[in-house]
Amino acid sequence: MRKPVITFAPEINLSNDMKRMFIFLCMGMVLCAGATAQVINVVDPNEVMKAEPIDEVRFVVQYELTSVPDTLNPDKTESETMMLKVGDKSSQYYSYNRFVTDSIFREKLRTSGRIVKQQASDSNPGRQTARIYKNYPSGKTTTLDQIVMSRFRCEEENEIPQWELLPDTATLLSYPCQKAVCRFKGRDYEAWFTTEIPRGEGPWKLQGLPGLILKASDTQGHYRFECTGIIRPQAGDMLMFGADNYQPVSRKDLNTAYKRYAADPLGYVTATAPNVKVTIMNESGEVQKPKDTPFNPIERN
Repeated sequence: MRKPVITFAPEINLSNDMKRMFIFLCMGMVLCAGATAQVINVVDPNEVMKAEPIDEVRFVVQYELTSVPDTLNPDKTESETMMLKVGDKSSQYYSYNRFVTDSIFREKLRTSGRIVKQQASDSNPGRQTARIYKNYPSGKTTTLDQIVMSRFRCEEENEIPQWELLPDTATLLSYPCQKAVCRFKGRDYEAWFTTEIPRGEGPWKLQGLPGLILKASDTQGHYRFECTGIIRPQAGDMLMFGADNYQPVSRKDLNTAYKRYAADPLGYVTATAPNVKVTIMNESGEVQKPKDTPFNPIERN
């Protein structure tokens, strides 16, 4: 995907005037024709600055997510590294790109109190832009996501899949694992979990087993999660949450926004962000007319 053409506000020294906002004005964007229903967004350092700790991180799990964006081309897949931060009471699942960007921004803010515009423009939260907080607030699952300039906050009841434990066993990353299956959010899943890490956590919204999920996939192979590493965090590492200027929406309304963008990316941008200019090009750099983008959401219902 070609890098979007974006103009940002000038550099602002946040340490001198904490009330001033580091405003992002997206003046132009280039999308690739035929890309998945995603837009390259940038991370707002003001959001990172205002995020508050909600839990202490006990361990971090790294997953490789492989997905099929277009069901008409099942052999064409996309991959992205995802991170699962597990705390005492809650967890956060999001893109490794966002994980790195947030870490850099926090370090810059801690040492110099500012983010220069070049650092902001180079930020990339990844293709998987949603951040999922399980059991935050207590008993809820909160999703934060952004489509172009629209920011959404979706709170739902914390739904636990109804797993069936099977006798099958395997060894993954030197951990003995057991197989489990369930139907969840419109898909049938197979998962492998280890009781040697007795936390009922897993990638995305998968949870509720007697141990950590190290591998999972839906039976069609459209979404596959595979653990590639488990990390012990630094002492005092906190799970952060910030949702200023995020519009509260229901899951139904959020799904509608995803579908609306996928069906007409240019129309969505024009309606929701009139200051954004969009040019759609193919892989050869030729300007194309806008068309539907493949849409294969992980949640079907």
